[in-house]
Amino acid sequence: MIRRIALITWAILTLLSPSLVAAEAGITVIASNVDVNFPSRSVFTIEAESYVDIVDVRLYYQVDMMNYAEVVSEGWADLTPASKVEANWTWDMMNASLPPGAEVTYWWMIEDADGNRFETSPEIMHFDDERYLWQSLTSTVPQGGELTLFWYKGGDSFARELMDACEKGLARLTQDIGTYQERPIKIYIYASTSDLQGAMIFPQEWTGGVAFTGFSTIAIGISPARLDWGKRALVHELTHLVVHQATFSPYGQLPIWLDEGLAMYNEGELDSVFRYSLEEAILEDELISVRSLCSPFSAYSEEASLSYAESYSLVEHLLDNYGQDSMLDLLALLKQGSTYGEALTEVYGFDMDGLDANWRATLAHPIVPAPRAWLHPGLIAVLAALATVLTLWGALALEEWDWRRSYRKTAM
Repeated sequence: MIRRIALITWAILTLLSPSLVAAEAGITVIASNVDVNFPSRSVFTIEAESYVDIVDVRLYYQVDMMNYAEVVSEGWADLTPASKVEANWTWDMMNASLPPGAEVTYWWMIEDADGNRFETSPEIMHFDDERYLWQSLTSTVPQGGELTLFWYKGGDSFARELMDACEKGLARLTQDIGTYQERPIKIYIYASTSDLQGAMIFPQEWTGGVAFTGFSTIAIGISPARLDWGKRALVHELTHLVVHQATFSPYGQLPIWLDEGLAMYNEGELDSVFRYSLEEAILEDELISVRSLCSPFSAYSEEASLSYAESYSLVEHLLDNYGQDSMLDLLALLKQGSTYGEALTEVYGFDMDGLDANWRATLAHPIVPAPRAWLHPGLIAVLAALATVLTLWGALALEEWDWRRSYRKTAM
């Protein structure tokens, strides 16, 4: 009877625990390691032996990110069959980069010439940027989401002010729009744009910040001297992450004007540079259509500035005239896969062209300046000089906001 129970137990273990059988067959893992070279690559290494030649070694890994399905990736290690092998597989980030702080669960599968297999226990790789000595500050927002800020330059007060701005931005987002944080968020504060770009693969020269929406991670360059700008920029990118969490779906996505407009709106009052750009376009009848704003914005600063300004104005128009509930309904329909026109029609009773017409009808036209013939020549010269100064100031302000053009990485 005891022998029968032992045989049954062995059979069950044989079916449910292939690693146990492989261990009995003689496959042994001597060492396993991963060498992170941020941001370019990670090298996974394993050393194993068996009583016969080891013929196949593979790495399996899962990236901790928002995904539509459980995805397990596979990497084939290079090796020459032998009874004792040291194999490695290199993850080249040139093709699929990870943000700082990303977590990857990985395990090895080893097979010998007799067909025996051994699967190692899962381990976690932390893709950390170890070039800097990071400090951290964590906050739990009222809805239960966790927000962690990492920084390495500036005192505790610097980090606390940035965290306060984030907390207020999240609270305002819930109050005004109705969305809230659903997943933990990590924010990496680099001390400069050049430091940030050193953490990226092939960054654009104007890249000042990146929202890795699939990872709920922000990486942005903010020096202590640019604290006020940093607060506003963080709230903008944080809004993108939270809205992405709320609308995450394989069926649809937000039009660009709505995504950017919500982020602009949550920053607070529209910056004067963008306000001027909007008023000038209204005066000269050069507004961009809502349909055009569904596509990626122009790389040219002036056109991009107008696109952001109009996006803010459109969201403000919808919230002021139709309220928070309608905005939440719109986001829900887009998440379910409705087209832009279908979602607008069901919630508001008009499509994109109708939104365009209704919004334009509500815009206040700026005061048209008096004809130049009425002005004194000296006053004309003063106004011309003032216009030059304002143009230069506007160009500098737009340059500071170039980070808005940074791409948002939603996947690897």
